[in-house]
Amino acid sequence: MNGKGKKISQSFQRWLLIVVVLAFLVTTASLWFIQTGLSRQSAVDLLELNIKDVRQDILDASDKNLLELTRKVAAELKNIEEVDSKKLISLAFKYEVSEINYINESGIISASTNEDFIDFDMASGAQAAEFLILLNGAEEFVQSYQPITRDAEVYRKYGGVALKNGGFVQVGFTPAKFQRDIASNVVGVTRNRHVGEGGCIIIADSKWNIVSDRNGNEGKTLDVTGITIDTNAIAEGQHFDANVYGEDCYCMYMISEGFYIIAVMPQSEAVLSRNVSVGITTAMEIVVFITLFILIYILIKKLVVDNIYRINGSLSEITEGNLDVVVDVRSHEEFSSLSDDINSTVNTLKRYIAEAAARIDAELEFAKAIQHSALPSVFPPYPNRTEFDIWACMFTAKEVGGDFYDFYFVNDDTLAFLIADVSGKGIPAAMFMMTSKTLLKSYAEEGLEVNEVFTNANEKLCEGNDAGMFVTAWMGMLNTKTGVVTFANAGHNPPLVKHADGSFEYLKSRAGFVLAGMEGIRYRKNELQLQPGDKIYLYTDGVTEATDANEQLYGEERLLNILNSLEKSGVEEICTKVKVDVDLFVGEAPQFDDITMLCLEYKGDEKSAEESSK
Repeated sequence: MNGKGKKISQSFQRWLLIVVVLAFLVTTASLWFIQTGLSRQSAVDLLELNIKDVRQDILDASDKNLLELTRKVAAELKNIEEVDSKKLISLAFKYEVSEINYINESGIISASTNEDFIDFDMASGAQAAEFLILLNGAEEFVQSYQPITRDAEVYRKYGGVALKNGGFVQVGFTPAKFQRDIASNVVGVTRNRHVGEGGCIIIADSKWNIVSDRNGNEGKTLDVTGITIDTNAIAEGQHFDANVYGEDCYCMYMISEGFYIIAVMPQSEAVLSRNVSVGITTAMEIVVFITLFILIYILIKKLVVDNIYRINGSLSEITEGNLDVVVDVRSHEEFSSLSDDINSTVNTLKRYIAEAAARIDAELEFAKAIQHSALPSVFPPYPNRTEFDIWACMFTAKEVGGDFYDFYFVNDDTLAFLIADVSGKGIPAAMFMMTSKTLLKSYAEEGLEVNEVFTNANEKLCEGNDAGMFVTAWMGMLNTKTGVVTFANAGHNPPLVKHADGSFEYLKSRAGFVLAGMEGIRYRKNELQLQPGDKIYLYTDGVTEATDANEQLYGEERLLNILNSLEKSGVEEICTKVKVDVDLFVGEAPQFDDITMLCLEYKGDEKSAEESSK
């Protein structure tokens, strides 16, 4: 036994010495490379810090100049009761600015040097909307140099000042005027600025002409410094190497208000700090490794590894999913504490898993409530409109679903109504459903024909549809005076129509392609004449494809039969009893698809009927 112990100790001592020496060599080499990287990174951080300081100086000068001009324009307008574009054009010429807009108290441009901007709603664009704080108590606001809301290719820098008689004035610079106006503020600004000991800051305009340089090369091109920047290859804020005035340097550039701010630092300066750091650290490492060798040799003899193996064995079971494992290593106080901590962590993890599951369930219920609140749910929806009666309902298969229905007036005499089914289930389908619903309503309320609504919505839904989702939809527009329904079908189930003198029957029409399935699809407009007492019933495939325990489908024929048995029922009763019949058919089988229905009865325009009888 003693012989074995001695042999292990000697073997460990020999191998530990080899490992320590190798570790020292590897550590020293790694330190060299790390310190090289750190010195480079320190130089880069210093470059970035100095660039940001200079950029802030330029921004401050730019904001100050623009606000001063805007205040002057506001002073010219303070005693004018009604600001007109002619006056603004005169002021623009006087102060040599490219654009002046007067925005009234409603946030609308009512006068402008650019007639295309008149009547523009400032709230309709993210950039323009920032100035609306001037209507809520702020007195001045200046914006960064950026594209304008109306045209992303046009750059402006805007300042705004609130007017005492209401509204505010907005002054804008074009790129050329903007750079010319603030160029004088940056000339010479970097002559006395150092980056480290031997570095400097160079500022150039958009044509690479030097505006400020410590070596006094203002007016010359950047080539005289030895720096060449390919903006396609070198990103803003990315460091690069260049030979500047005959010395290898680290460089970085950023763009501010149309100016290139270039920071330069000699590489020799950065390398010097690395050499000193590596020398000191290496000496310290020699002492540390000798100490570690002695300490590790003593600690290993205490059989630490065995206890670690035991703990790792328990952890392995835990990572494989067995959270009921208890770690019980008690040979030393540290291991006892470690065992308790692991057991406590596992218990906490189990509690968090249970809480997360409960929270997800609650959030899904909340999402369901939000989704249902987006659909019309008050019936009758238009108590004062007697030309028709309408009722709809949706029953999701999961907490949230992809079906939806909608109806709304697009003008006084036209009711748009629709039903749709998004591919898939759950949260993705619900999100795509909300997008589809919003797009369809937006285009319908623009006054487009029903086929144009589908065509435009299809193009929008195809954009960025990487998930490959699609929507089937049927949409009709009812003229409440004439009973004429113009409709379009995007791959949806055909509705059933009941005329007052007959029974329900499926509406035969050619269906178009699904929405979001392919770009460039054009949809056909169809027409249906309803007479007073006629009904139209819309549904999703969750009705006809409801499946019982024997995997039998509810089917179109069964749906037609139940509707014909309800031919004298009202729209609410029809939808309610169809759902009851589907539930009876399905029995205990789970609901796999959303079930959505909409029923409309045309009752006719009483005023038109009275006039025609007279």
